[in-house]
Amino acid sequence: MSEDTPKWKASGDWFDVCKCNIPCPCTFAQAPSYGDCEGILAYHIKNGHYGETPLDGLNVMMVGGFKGNIWAGEAKATMGFFFDERANEKQREALQMIFTGKAGGFMGELAKAFGEDRGTEFVPIKFEIANDLAYWSAEVPGKVVARGEALTGPMTPPGKRVQTLNAPGSETGPGTVATWGRAVADEVDAMGFKWDWKGRSSKHIPFDWTGP
Repeated sequence: MSEDTPKWKASGDWFDVCKCNIPCPCTFAQAPSYGDCEGILAYHIKNGHYGETPLDGLNVMMVGGFKGNIWAGEAKATMGFFFDERANEKQREALQMIFTGKAGGFMGELAKAFGEDRGTEFVPIKFEIANDLAYWSAEVPGKVVARGEALTGPMTPPGKRVQTLNAPGSETGPGTVATWGRAVADEVDAMGFKWDWKGRSSKHIPFDWTGP
């Protein structure tokens, strides 16, 4: 992080779909269900700026995998980054600075667990989320498809969501509310990653970050 990193803020919606069983143990700061995890991370910035550069409405997706408990310092994640092709030059620089951790804030801490970098692509990213969190989805056409539907069951009151408060392994930072879902699509064929883990874990957690 350089001394001329501007003040920045980004808040919005995050969700993932991954290889783990429901509920994903990583969110509870435990080892993954099968000892390793592969997943898609999707971010939609509702409100954000990087210095004078607005970031509202832009999307980011990451694909990656790791072995061991990432919160216990056992794992380094292999990551690939997809950034919204609608971003102009200044926005592209800002997104890369924030989401690779170079601009500090929460991602600066999380990026300490990043290992091999499979690269960066600027692509069309479709992001959709229900106002009532009944479903969430994101897609890089032809490369990445992620879709989750809210978890429910016989004891879930109608219209209510299955949620966890203050998860010890929250992927977007402390003090959050995680809404649990099931992955109805979790497919990647990009950056040397290839998988289809439909039917496994998904969850939505809002993010609200500042930096540096």
